[in-house]
Amino acid sequence: MADTVAENKPAETMSSTGGSFEITGGIKLSGTIEPQGAKNEALQILCAVLLTNETCIIENVPEIRDVIKLIELLKKMGVQSERIAPNTFSFTANNIDLDYLETKEFAKLGAGLRGSIMIIGPLLARFGKAAIPRPGGDKIGRRRLDTHFIGFQNLGAKFNFDSNENFYRVDAQHLKGTYMLLDEASVTGTANIVMAAVMAEGTTSIYNAACEPYLQQLCKMLNQMGAKISGIGSNLLTIEGVKSLKGTRHRILPDMIEVGSFIGLAAMTQSEITIKNVGLAHLGIIPTTFQRLGIKMEFRGDDIYIPAQEMYEIDTFIDGSILTIADQIWPGFTPDLLSVILVTATQASGTILVHQKMFESRLFFVDKLIDMGAQIILCDPHRATVIGLARKHPLKGIQMTSPDIRAGVALLIAALSAKGKSVIHNIEQIDRGYERIDERLNALGAQIRRV
Repeated sequence: MADTVAENKPAETMSSTGGSFEITGGIKLSGTIEPQGAKNEALQILCAVLLTNETCIIENVPEIRDVIKLIELLKKMGVQSERIAPNTFSFTANNIDLDYLETKEFAKLGAGLRGSIMIIGPLLARFGKAAIPRPGGDKIGRRRLDTHFIGFQNLGAKFNFDSNENFYRVDAQHLKGTYMLLDEASVTGTANIVMAAVMAEGTTSIYNAACEPYLQQLCKMLNQMGAKISGIGSNLLTIEGVKSLKGTRHRILPDMIEVGSFIGLAAMTQSEITIKNVGLAHLGIIPTTFQRLGIKMEFRGDDIYIPAQEMYEIDTFIDGSILTIADQIWPGFTPDLLSVILVTATQASGTILVHQKMFESRLFFVDKLIDMGAQIILCDPHRATVIGLARKHPLKGIQMTSPDIRAGVALLIAALSAKGKSVIHNIEQIDRGYERIDERLNALGAQIRRV
């Protein structure tokens, strides 16, 4: 099949969410695919537009459920937003309605989106107060918010949680810079505190800060807006407070989770795929981790070429012991790709231990892979041992339900490699993180039908 790239359709004609995917598996794919803009960066960047009354233009915005819902929430708050080109939006937050934060509509919209928590830092910095319902999102285990609110308190804010309404309120008429040591290197927590600190009086030092590429991108964007942040890329950020910020233009990085997902997909389906414009400099150890599964790849400029492989063999540690792949804070391996590592290992030759340290419910989708014929031992909520089948026994198609975004795409990869037809229900979860994934993979020769 000739190389092809799915066309970029406007948001109004995006595939509808909900429903199910019907997948005919066992088909080798071929062609070129480009990752969308990074979801986790977009959620931070879009909240940062609240820091200025001037216009911000954001490029490479992934038009996925979670991002579109955040844009809708910003509009309800009074942000003027316009889609000026595919995946490019302008935002002007010069007329924010703080009273909207006390409405039932806001409580409902805010609770349905995990990323909504990051509006607090910008609102606190600019207006001295903010409120948010307890955010929703993936059911992947406890995702505490203590780091966010302790950071705000360190800057001088007063925090109140209404347990009856599940509502958080933060007030601070005067934020003051300080030194703080975060209790965990939370990405969203660091982002929220940074956005609160950029207009605080004096200097703020944040130690044990997250240093993911997406957090680096946020800091670079804020500096373009007039902030004074140093130490970007390290775990010690220093922020000199400024009086105000101006508008800017910013481009979101390619989504590293999509890049890793496509690498796993190519190996599982024995496909020859070129992943274009991956942002190789920002991928960290993602490519080398997949190479340890035996997956061959070539780096061609900013592209990754993956040849069709009949077999790939899992590496061992130097002493011959079973390879363990575990999630870690950056620059370690991202937890969002452990589901893809796990499913990709099911058809490899060899054995691997997957250790999901951060979220205790994220491995609970493995029962569906076992039903498909995979050999997996779920040791406990955090660890699973995968015994690769070396393609001697292909996975078989079944009916299943997607529990969260990352498990959903892992199940989609399994279904595309399986023998026969599979049905994945609750694909709204997949749509939350992957833009028109069915259309884009069908352009490579996949047979995915949205029903």
